[in-house]
Amino acid sequence: MAAETKKPMFDEMYAQGGLPRPHYEAYARWLSDAGSARVAEWQQEADLLFRRVGITFNVYGDTSGTERLIPFDLIPRVIPSGEWKMMERGLRQRVQALNAFLADIYHDGEILKAGRVPAQKVLSHPQYRPVMKGLDVPGGVYSHIAGIDLVRDGEGRYCVLEDNLRTPSGVSYMLEDRKVMMQLFPELFDSHRIAPVDHYPELLLNSLRETAPPGVSNPTVVLLSPGAYNSAYFEHTFLAQQMGIELVEGPDLYVQDDRVWVQTTRGPQRVDVIYRRIDDDYLDPQVFRADSVLGVPGLMQAYRAGRVTIANGVGTGVADDKSIYPYVPEMIRFYLGEEPILDNVPTWLLEKADDLAYVLDHLPELVVKEAQGSGGYGMLIGPAATKQEIEDYRKRILAAPADFIAQPTLSLSTCPTFVESGIAPRHIDLRPFVLSGREVRIVPGGLTRVALKEGSLVVNSSQGGGTKDTWVLQ
Repeated sequence: MAAETKKPMFDEMYAQGGLPRPHYEAYARWLSDAGSARVAEWQQEADLLFRRVGITFNVYGDTSGTERLIPFDLIPRVIPSGEWKMMERGLRQRVQALNAFLADIYHDGEILKAGRVPAQKVLSHPQYRPVMKGLDVPGGVYSHIAGIDLVRDGEGRYCVLEDNLRTPSGVSYMLEDRKVMMQLFPELFDSHRIAPVDHYPELLLNSLRETAPPGVSNPTVVLLSPGAYNSAYFEHTFLAQQMGIELVEGPDLYVQDDRVWVQTTRGPQRVDVIYRRIDDDYLDPQVFRADSVLGVPGLMQAYRAGRVTIANGVGTGVADDKSIYPYVPEMIRFYLGEEPILDNVPTWLLEKADDLAYVLDHLPELVVKEAQGSGGYGMLIGPAATKQEIEDYRKRILAAPADFIAQPTLSLSTCPTFVESGIAPRHIDLRPFVLSGREVRIVPGGLTRVALKEGSLVVNSSQGGGTKDTWVLQ
C-alpha cells in the first residue's frame, strides 16, 4: 500500500512526548550513544554482508533481468513478550480456522450450506479446484506454511491485512536479517533476551514430515522450484540447504505406479512430501495448464491416490483471495466457536451494491485492490492518485466490480529507520510465518517489511520496500 497520510501514527519506539517505550529503552540508549555517523558505518557493513551472501530477487516485468538486493535496515523492530503472546494466539486461531474452511469446502461444505460464506463466491472462484473435492489430505492440513500480514493502526492495535496461504515468501530474509544483526551487534544480543528464530528450518522440516502420507515412517521431502528465474529462487535454494533436502525442478521428478520419484546418483528415490513453490496452474500439465514445463505429469493422480503430500495443498488459493478475507472472522466463529483475537481491516466488497456505491463516492480517500492481486501491484491509492488515475480506475471497477475490494487508507505504525537524511520514521508491517503439522508452530516474530520512501506505505520488496530484524523479547 502507498499513500501520504495525515492520520495519527503509532510509533513503535517512541511514545507521545518523545520518550522511548519501556521495551525499547535499553536499545534507544545504545542507539543514542552510538551516534548517526557510526550507524551509517554499520549500515554499510550490513549492505556488504548481504551482497556477499547474494540475497537478491528478480522483479517480474523488469525486462533488464537485473537481480536486486533487498534493502536491509539495521534498526530492529522490537516487540514485548505480552504483545507477541497475544499475536501468537490470534495467528494460531486464524490458521486453524482457514485450514478447517479449506477442508470443509472440499468436502461437505457446511459453512456454505449455512450461508455464512456465499457458496457461489467459493464454488465459482478461479482458485477453487474441483479436482480436490473429497480428497482427504494428511492431518487435514491444506496450508502447511502461512504468511499472515499484520499491521498496527494509528492507535497501536494489531490487525490482519491479508492471508498468504499458497506459496508465502520472505522467511529467508527473516533468517538472514537475524544472522547479520548477531554478527554486527553481539553485545546487543548479550544484553537483551531476544527469542531465537534460527530453528525455523528445523520446525518447517518437522511440520512437513509430520504430514507425509499415512504409513510412511521416514519420509523423503523435496523442495520443488520453478527454477533460477523465479523472483524467490534465493529463498528456494536457501531453505533446501538449511533443511538438508533436495532442491528439484519439474523435470527432476516423475510418476510411476501412482508414486513420485526423483532420480539420484544412488538410483530412483521415492518422494513422500513436495514443498512446492510453484502455483497450482503449473503443477501437472495433465490436469492444469497443458503447456506447463515446470510441473510433473501425473502428479495429481499420485496426490489423489494418497501417495504424496503437496505443501501447500492444491486449491488453497481460494482461502487467501482478498474477497474471501472479510469472511475469515466468520470462519473462526463457525469452526472454533470463538471470537477473533485479531481483527480484520474494514473491507468493502465491490460486488455488493451498497459497498460499490460508497466506494465510488469516496475513491480519493480509499485504497482499492484487485481481489487476486499481490506484490503491491494493481492498486489504486486514492490519496496519492491524480484525478485522471482515479477516473481510469473507476472505469475498471465498473467493468468488473466483483474483481475488487476497498479498504481505508491505513495509518500504519512507524519505526525509526536509517535513510539518506539520517534516522527517521518509516511505515512497517509484519509477516509472521505459521507452520501447521500435527500442531501449529510459530517462530517468535517474523519478517518486518519497511517502506523506505517518506510518507509511503509500500512495504513490498517489488515496490522498493526493505526489511528489518524483528526482536521478540523473552
